[in-house]
Amino acid sequence: MAAKKSSSKTTGILIPALVTLALLLGAVYIAKNTSTPSGAVEGVGTGYDQYGYNYTAMMFQGPADGVDRNLDGTVWGDPTYAKDHLVMKWSKAWNDARYNGAAWTPNAWEDNEWNGKVPGGSGEVWHYKISWVGSQLQSSPYWKAGGYPIWGQFEVIFSQGTTANQHFWETHANPAGYGTY
Repeated sequence: MAAKKSSSKTTGILIPALVTLALLLGAVYIAKNTSTPSGAVEGVGTGYDQYGYNYTAMMFQGPADGVDRNLDGTVWGDPTYAKDHLVMKWSKAWNDARYNGAAWTPNAWEDNEWNGKVPGGSGEVWHYKISWVGSQLQSSPYWKAGGYPIWGQFEVIFSQGTTANQHFWETHANPAGYGTY
């Protein structure tokens, strides 16, 4: 469920942004709906799994192929981004709300760092910062000027990247840091 962008954004910017955000949403959904490996205690010494997730460290790191928890040389059936390197990190507040039923707070954030400048990769590089702001979105006291809404309660506060050897600043909220200010 990606946010609509203004019509002035080029397709070259929109497609990588939507792909990365779709990956993030899918990864968070899968992470929430995947049981803990047999014999492991969630959050205690589980380390990285074969896909690249480390729930103890609250991160994913590895080829994007693993983000969909299916090591088949594709990301949800598309090989374009499978070899790209992806690092996702999320805060304790995000972890507690998403996986443990705690209330969402403005300290809930997620970070995506996408690197397609690897052998066989897409060639695209993107960085996203996403924070919870609540269902009021732009009217929320946590909204930061310059961001855009996504997923009904979140704001993309930072989005920049390179595609076709051109750098784009898609979003740079002020301030672009996480949490309350």
